[in-house]
Amino acid sequence: MSSKFRFSTAGESHGESLVALVSGLPAGVPVAQEFMNRELWRRQQGYGRGGRMRIERDTAHILSGVRHGKTIGSPVAMTLANNDWKNWGEILPVEEGDGTKHKAVASPRPGHADLAGSLKYDFKDARYVLERASARESAARVACGAMAKMLLRELGIEAGSHVVRVGKAELGRDASWAEIVASNAREEILLNCVDAEAEARMKAEVDAALRTGDTIGGVFEVVVHGLPPGVGTHVNWDERMDGLLAQAVMSLQAVKAVELGRGVTAAESMGSTVHDAIAYREQGEGEAEDGGAKFTRFSREKNNAGGLEGGISNGEDIVVRGYLKPISTLRRPLGSVSFATREPVKAAYERSDVCVVPAAGVAGEAMVALVVAGLVIDKFGGDSLREMKRNFEGYCEQIRSF
Repeated sequence: MSSKFRFSTAGESHGESLVALVSGLPAGVPVAQEFMNRELWRRQQGYGRGGRMRIERDTAHILSGVRHGKTIGSPVAMTLANNDWKNWGEILPVEEGDGTKHKAVASPRPGHADLAGSLKYDFKDARYVLERASARESAARVACGAMAKMLLRELGIEAGSHVVRVGKAELGRDASWAEIVASNAREEILLNCVDAEAEARMKAEVDAALRTGDTIGGVFEVVVHGLPPGVGTHVNWDERMDGLLAQAVMSLQAVKAVELGRGVTAAESMGSTVHDAIAYREQGEGEAEDGGAKFTRFSREKNNAGGLEGGISNGEDIVVRGYLKPISTLRRPLGSVSFATREPVKAAYERSDVCVVPAAGVAGEAMVALVVAGLVIDKFGGDSLREMKRNFEGYCEQIRSF
């Protein structure tokens, strides 16, 4: 992550609120509350979501760092209230409270952090582990990501996501940026797939899991559009953009693999079919609307590299995929062991979802936007947006005339 731009979250799934903190944004970035709340709304949508989404209506309450609609250069602090707190205030009080009202998670769920976390922190049940490990925390990340997006769009850089697979149902083709934008702008989100026929097949996969009390995973794709070449670096292992993106997306709950560009299929292909041939347009041949030729006259035949070569952006769209395992909480629980007796029992059940791939894609957008924003801040600097824009435009002119 950037040395200057940072974010953090706090809060538990059934606590009073989530907390988000973003620092390092330049002053003067316009902040639209409506945009931030729509990002949070998008995270709550999708076919196969559970009962929690009918309780929560996420909005971000900004406490600091924004005045008169713009950032002021100081840390931005936000809270996201948990509406379900009214049902949990006596169960999870800050004070010692009444122990008889505690809802212990007495048998750890396979695939969740329950057992490993209980062993690590010496808890006799998994409640406290569950509360923080829950994907409810990703709502705070989305709020932070919205701040990053609002900075990036001032430079003409945007991020969006779509679902490319649920279970065995797959999109099977590339999605255009225009299709992704249109899908993200929908007022009713099913599975956020750009193709209606593929989305219907994905829905059938969710239905099959729902009927059997199971859960199902899938793959989401995040695309960053409008990022110039030269962001990121190859010089140190921990500064490469590809590594930073992989770590950021992998940190999301239930993500078990990350792919950049055509990384998976590239591993089984010949180099001549993988690498993106480079072309050059002479002056007067016209400028491309999209891709690297927007910034320079160099262009790529394809984008198998996913916009990244050597840890540096190459001017094409950044393409990152997150592979999501099925949610760990099953309505027909797997076998587990009682913390108290060590006897075999069924795993604990907590209210849960059947499929969260579209929501994970929105959280993935947030994480990708946060990484990209940090690298943009590192490269172009500026204590104010006006200063940053001047540096950005000067750099774009430099590479345009390369």
